[in-house]
Amino acid sequence: MLLCGILLAFFDARGQQAAGAHAALIEIDGAIGPATAGYFEKASRQAVANGASVIVLRIDTPGGLDGATRDIIRTILNSPVPVIGYVAPGGARAASAGTYILYACHIAAMAPATHLGAATPVPIGGRAFPLGDEEPKPGSDEKKDGEDARPPARGDAMENKILGDAVAYIRGLAERRGRNADWAERAVREGISASSREALELKVVDLISADTTALLRQANGRSVLLADGERTLATTGLPLRPYAPDWRMRFLSVLTNPAVAYFLILAGIYGLLLEGYNPGAVLPGVLGAICLLLGLFAFQLLPVNYVGFALLLLGVVLIIAESLVPSFGVLGFGGIAAFVFGSILLLDIDVPGYRTHLGIVAGVATVAVLAMAGTAYLAMRSRRAAVVTGEAALRRAVLVIDTFAEGGGWARLDGERWRVRADEPLAPGDRVRVTRMDGLTLWVEKDSA
Repeated sequence: MLLCGILLAFFDARGQQAAGAHAALIEIDGAIGPATAGYFEKASRQAVANGASVIVLRIDTPGGLDGATRDIIRTILNSPVPVIGYVAPGGARAASAGTYILYACHIAAMAPATHLGAATPVPIGGRAFPLGDEEPKPGSDEKKDGEDARPPARGDAMENKILGDAVAYIRGLAERRGRNADWAERAVREGISASSREALELKVVDLISADTTALLRQANGRSVLLADGERTLATTGLPLRPYAPDWRMRFLSVLTNPAVAYFLILAGIYGLLLEGYNPGAVLPGVLGAICLLLGLFAFQLLPVNYVGFALLLLGVVLIIAESLVPSFGVLGFGGIAAFVFGSILLLDIDVPGYRTHLGIVAGVATVAVLAMAGTAYLAMRSRRAAVVTGEAALRRAVLVIDTFAEGGGWARLDGERWRVRADEPLAPGDRVRVTRMDGLTLWVEKDSA
């Protein structure tokens, strides 16, 4: 406890020394989920507490979940210090959800050879919204009296609601920051993208910067609108201090990796299955329960297709049933088929950053097929094996008489003593065979071999 106290005091002292004017560097790298939103909120709060004058949010993301994206944007809009969104390094992107976040930032910047856009929302379930360049239905483009000239709605009512909400959301962000709202709407409705140079020419972003040093130099003197009013940036010469995610956020990021969550569910199911086959083994049951709970928690944070999840569970149940019911492989291979289809559908393949890796699915399915084939081989081989238990095995066995008198006595078989009866006189040491069983009494006769 004393050692822990000293270490805490040491790190607290380091934190005290770290306080002062600086530019905080926070990174969004990869798919955006609840762990990302939690990390950004905590890091930005810590940066403000440490005296950060500005937050540099470096972005490289294919997109992510709507709820987590809105949480990040809410934090940016209510931030007491300016947030500079920076798509970097070269080759990075702020696609889909990243475009919304970049529009929300007080200053939007990009490194050369980066891009943004493709902000059309994708519903869980895999059906994409119709884009603006699709052919309208016959007669749908006819303008009636009193109607405006906006494009006709396509798709069902729910899709139009979600699409309209996304358009209004990004236009609101664009208007608040004085950026190109029409291009933002096209990025949502038509899924268009733009390079860094195009984005600057279209007034989608404010700056193109080669690195963070140039970014802070270019941002110096600019006026931005915060929640409490306007502020002029003084960023020249500010030290850049990174705020890395803590162990909890890193753990959640690993946990919400689709491959990890998938294997946790499988480990949980098979762990409980092994415990059921071997009651009292304890270890498979404990590890299986822990993995299953962690997997279910991860799926709660992921864009899960519940039809795929149901098919996955059905496949596991059928594979288990094959080992209990003699279906000659019908249940087993049907279970593998359901398992494969469920795995493919499990994590929505159209949500950026959350695609199921088909190589993992193929590997698990191959192992299941081999296990099923091995089980079938062992079952067929067991049909040719000699019976070693029950009355059939006793009828093939040869017993040795221990004692015998007045038609009954005792005989030995593989270390066991059996009560025997016979219609003929027997002597100790005689070898006998079973003719029939009467409860736990064996009727025997002399072995003629």
